[in-house]
Amino acid sequence: MSSVTNVQLDALDMTSRRDLEETNLVDERVVVRGAAMTSFNRRDLSPQALAQQALADAIADARIEPDELGLVVASNATGGRLNEQGCVRGQAWLRKSGLGNVPVINVDNSCAGGSSAIHLGLLAARSSHLPVLVIGVEKMWTGDRSATLAGIEDGLPADYRADLHARLGKDADPAMSVLMGLNARWAEQHMKERGSTVRQIAAAAAKARSHAARNPLAQWQQTVTIDEVLASPPVAGVLTRLMCSSFTDGAAAVVLQRSRGQQDDGPYFVGSLARSGNGDLDYHERLTEVSEAAWNAFGIGPEDFDLVELHDATSAEELFALESLGFFAPGEAGPATLAGATTIGGPGITVNPSGGLVGRGHPLGATGIAQLVELVTQLEGRAGQRQVEGARLGVAINTGGVIDGDAGYVGIFCLGTRKART
Repeated sequence: MSSVTNVQLDALDMTSRRDLEETNLVDERVVVRGAAMTSFNRRDLSPQALAQQALADAIADARIEPDELGLVVASNATGGRLNEQGCVRGQAWLRKSGLGNVPVINVDNSCAGGSSAIHLGLLAARSSHLPVLVIGVEKMWTGDRSATLAGIEDGLPADYRADLHARLGKDADPAMSVLMGLNARWAEQHMKERGSTVRQIAAAAAKARSHAARNPLAQWQQTVTIDEVLASPPVAGVLTRLMCSSFTDGAAAVVLQRSRGQQDDGPYFVGSLARSGNGDLDYHERLTEVSEAAWNAFGIGPEDFDLVELHDATSAEELFALESLGFFAPGEAGPATLAGATTIGGPGITVNPSGGLVGRGHPLGATGIAQLVELVTQLEGRAGQRQVEGARLGVAINTGGVIDGDAGYVGIFCLGTRKART
């Protein structure tokens, strides 16, 4: 089953239409009133400090006080393993933020905790006039690499994880993430079946670092060449260090609220769709299945977007995902990326202007929310050197977990603005 929130009545069945009409939500949208994220290139802040900063900045952007919120949805993946906070993480890390008795609900959905929290926040915002804060925080740098890898691999079922350890050789190389091993297999599959090349993968990595260098909050601030990407240390299969996302500390937050009508000229949600895989499909087949459902539900398609924030755990995955989601035909994402079509100012859709997971960073539970922060920044024309000219419609895709080769969760949300294209 899927979960959909949107305002396109022609994309809903008759029962859903009647439900919307009975609850007077037919013409209502959820707008983003505030958005903020911390720097992703620091390792000296505690999860409490990160969470408090993201909350303070987001509500300041929304021009409200913390105790005016109706709900907080907090996302985190590794706090139990890495930060000695197995439960009530949102309450624990935000207890000095002036929330009063505002209810806090915690979400843990591996790398997709952020988009999962957004989806829940949207549902809550549509049911109340009060603003909802969605926040994600992750503290992954602790000095214990093996513990962080274990926290990341908690996004796999225990038996499947043990099988991957055996098949991908992690027992022989404890420093290797089995998820990177899995990504290496996908990269080899894409090269074999769709003709992509290692140089095209490296071009995606160089683009990510170039975009990140224009983002003052990104984890990586240095540009690199394709040849430097290729010469960086090997990780797994064809993947090199500069092709892969890294451990990241950071937090991001947004304030969502039901629209009050025409006076709201900020970014609004066109739709949000969520689905979980169960092993019935291959990971990339699941991306295709979910994206086709999303485009149908939202009433728009890949050709309509100005930018996409994509879950590029590796640069090879960027190419595979772009094709699986319908932004490029099979075999075309690699050549387009190498030709510069997906870069800021290029002739095609701009891919990950924030720098993506490879460049901006991937603090698991905060990633999906950081994607939304980037969409808001772009649609409001505040992105500075990385601004996508005339951006008025953006989409983000966040995935989390792998279930027997399938995607554990896929969240897709689309944001639009009433501002005319420049």
